[in-house]
Amino acid sequence: MMFSETSWYFIMKISDLRVALLSGNYNYTLDGANVTLNRLVGFLLSQGAAVRIYSPVVETPAFAATGDLIGVPALPIPGRSDYRLAYGMGRNLKRDIAEFAPNIMHISAPEGLGHWGLHYARRHDIPVIASVHTRFDTYLRYYKLGFMEPVLTGILRRFYRRCDAIVAPSQSMKDVLVSQHMNDDTGIWSSGVDHDVFTPAARCLEWRRSLGIADDDVVVGFLGRLVLEKGIAVFCDTIVELTRRNAKVRVLVVGEGPADKWFADRVPEAVFVGFLRGADLSRALASMDIFLNPSVTETFGMVTLEAMSCGVTVVGADASGTSSLITDGVDGRLIAAGDVNAFADAIQDYAASPEKRAATGAAGRLSAAKYGWDAVNGALAANYIRIIERHHAIGPMPTKAVKRRGAHPDHRPVNRDQ
Repeated sequence: MMFSETSWYFIMKISDLRVALLSGNYNYTLDGANVTLNRLVGFLLSQGAAVRIYSPVVETPAFAATGDLIGVPALPIPGRSDYRLAYGMGRNLKRDIAEFAPNIMHISAPEGLGHWGLHYARRHDIPVIASVHTRFDTYLRYYKLGFMEPVLTGILRRFYRRCDAIVAPSQSMKDVLVSQHMNDDTGIWSSGVDHDVFTPAARCLEWRRSLGIADDDVVVGFLGRLVLEKGIAVFCDTIVELTRRNAKVRVLVVGEGPADKWFADRVPEAVFVGFLRGADLSRALASMDIFLNPSVTETFGMVTLEAMSCGVTVVGADASGTSSLITDGVDGRLIAAGDVNAFADAIQDYAASPEKRAATGAAGRLSAAKYGWDAVNGALAANYIRIIERHHAIGPMPTKAVKRRGAHPDHRPVNRDQ
């Protein structure tokens, strides 16, 4: 087949792909990254690709896995037993991946399993793409270890620079990775949203009434894992400040996690509905009036996009992920991270004006409409093919991390926003 400079990577078809996906958490908890990975696998399988997933497993996962999931040895993380840490691949699993014979490896987290996979791929000349779903470097701030951020950033850089390419879920996160010199081939693989599920039509006043919430109450909501790194301290401080101002708002919390008691103690007047999914989740989200997302660890902000798709007004931290979804003052508000008074000001302003909430929610719904699953996953599949072709044409990245900032001389810099 003849090809041009812009189309040469389509020599292969999606059905030619054999993808080994290594994930530290594929389905044993439910979060945006896991939803995205399962959606990707479903898309690839529907297009005829072969996919094998390697991840820790538990007896009662949060949801059924999409695709062929192979369990890897793992132990609960001390202090966070809800998460598992893979500690390597035994002989049987090495044999399994060798028999599967992937032509590309996708690593979704730079933890032990990811490091093992990268080493295996380099030894067996398999191209590697890594997707970045979490700002692990910012996690340290929530555990009073912020002084260690430069060290962790250096470890992450060494890992990502040994991959053929990396993808971020948003332009803002890509900008962060580029500024940190993580990889010379950094693209974008965003998430999508099911607009038929997350819709304003899911709003249910009867359900709100069953929780003791009146029709004219203004509900400020939180959705996510109840852990410190999701910004729940800022959320709670904002509610406390609104209470001090005598702002008339109700609080609805959707999710569960190790900090649920801490959260309830800080905001005792909140209504906690626990872990929800599917139609129950969209009903709860659409039944909010204002969605507050103060997290700075997001790389995309799946819950923000879902809230926008439901037509709910969003107030979020001006940080990676959320800042790529919201245009401040148009389809939501972006507030400086950690600025409790500014968060309270924005919420108080929206709470006082149903008209402003309606206009902002409608604008958010329009902005969310451009995020469809097939489009974003099709773009990533094309990126797989491009990386495979390039890897076999000019070879892998060097074995040791590149220390200087420029591109490796054997590799053409590539800027692909897919």
